Amino acid sequence: MSAQLKTYDSTAVRQYDGTKAGELPYSRTAVLSNRRTAVRFLSETQAAIEAALAAGGLLLRRAGRPRQVRLKSAKDPVTEVDAAAERRIQTMLRRRFPRIGFLGEEGGARNGPDGRWIVDPLDGTLAFVTGLPLYAVLIALERRGTLEAGVAYFPGLGELFVAERGRGAWLNGRRIRVSGRRALHECVLSLWHDDTVWGNRPLRERIAALALRVRNVRIFGAGFALAYVAAGRLDAYWEQSAHPWDLAAGALLVREAGGRVTTGAGRPFDLDDPTILASNGHIHGRLVAALTPTGRGSPGRP
Repeated sequence: MSAQLKTYDSTAVRQYDGTKAGELPYSRTAVLSNRRTAVRFLSETQAAIEAALAAGGLLLRRAGRPRQVRLKSAKDPVTEVDAAAERRIQTMLRRRFPRIGFLGEEGGARNGPDGRWIVDPLDGTLAFVTGLPLYAVLIALERRGTLEAGVAYFPGLGELFVAERGRGAWLNGRRIRVSGRRALHECVLSLWHDDTVWGNRPLRERIAALALRVRNVRIFGAGFALAYVAAGRLDAYWEQSAHPWDLAAGALLVREAGGRVTTGAGRPFDLDDPTILASNGHIHGRLVAALTPTGRGSPGRP
């Protein structure tokens, strides 16, 4: 990544409407809630933060009242705001880093010699449509198969998560760590459900058996759940139907917060694999064993 560093001065998360893409009504230093912390990020990460804040401003103004809602599939809504937010992000990032490619959920795709941005402009569209504040802007930078930076911005909650490879993870300017819980009966897990889960009786039975061993099982999407695993608010997340833009930013957040991320079977994490298990690390092997058909998992360390 670029050697240029910028100070991340944390005072208060500000949404802005970004009427002119790439222009900020305040300094180019993103502003967060913790006055005691100044984090220095690489310029690519700073650009991702600015793009996420701009897109988040668009989302915040239309949350709960989009003008158009259509279905990609029977249970997968999309709005006009999804596409507008992706265009804003792509424009801002391409202006700053024209050599970096782009992969977006809403169809934006461009190859580049210096890596690629992986973007979900509106993760949690159903929450957005119904007015729940659990939607997010997700932006990650991947180079040569390695995730270098990740940003997850929840405009309805005023929470901005940032991670850089080898440097750590932050929430609104404060360092975050995964939970230290080791006993399953103390843990809260999250999973994403769809017809591939509920239509699979053996899998349903494994989930039910695991649910009896943990404190609670919640249903959240990848963007929200992975950020909250990184912050120690959830202890693990599992899904078997994810896309790269669902996972890239959150997977790096969990890793940099000290957690573990693999495929659902416990193998090395792969953005092109639709399964993911992310956890605080302490309970990872037991979750792999509980959720994987007998003999097919690779639990690794307990």
